[in-house]
Amino acid sequence: MSYQLALQQLVDSALPTGAFAHSLGFETYVDAGVVADEVGFGRWLAAFISQQLTYSDGLAIRFLYEGWDIGELDSLLSASLLPREVREASFKMGLRLLEIGAEVFPSHGLGLYRDLVATGRAAGHQPLAFAVVASSLGVPMEEALAAYLFAAATSLTQNAVRAIPLGQNAGQRLLRQAADDVAAAVERIPRLSPDDFGAVSPGLEISQMRHERQRARMFMS
Repeated sequence: MSYQLALQQLVDSALPTGAFAHSLGFETYVDAGVVADEVGFGRWLAAFISQQLTYSDGLAIRFLYEGWDIGELDSLLSASLLPREVREASFKMGLRLLEIGAEVFPSHGLGLYRDLVATGRAAGHQPLAFAVVASSLGVPMEEALAAYLFAAATSLTQNAVRAIPLGQNAGQRLLRQAADDVAAAVERIPRLSPDDFGAVSPGLEISQMRHERQRARMFMS
């Protein structure tokens, strides 16, 4: 499997996409005292994986693998990510991934997506940038989904270890739990329909919107 090492590089937490700067809404729960320990963050992460990551990012990756037009998917993601900070986080991390991919994993498909972004016809979302690179490397869809979702869970857990704070061992226990949630999401995503795209818990979106006006914060989202 010639893509394995490249995939590990693509999802490594050291890849400089800026993921360390984003909580994607959990910081709002921390500020409110709702998430204050390992158990509380574990519940939040499970909900985030099973909802927003599944019905937005995960479905977008699947649809790209199935041949949907990338410009259409880009527009759908922009429309479905209602919280401004989360939408901008997807842009920012996506643009960095496009830049890195152009240098390290260049491909025809990646070049086309970069051209769309450069000419203002697309925003450059992170899951689509990842899917373009992964598919060009020959990564099967299920492996790409699992790798992307678990990388997102890893970044968020590392951020929670700093922000709550949690111990390093607690972070590893949380990632072991998250692996089961990721596996369930990878099994669920192929069974979803286009009508499911963008479905997410209102509570998650409200917390992400409230973060914009939070008085003190560590993260951009």
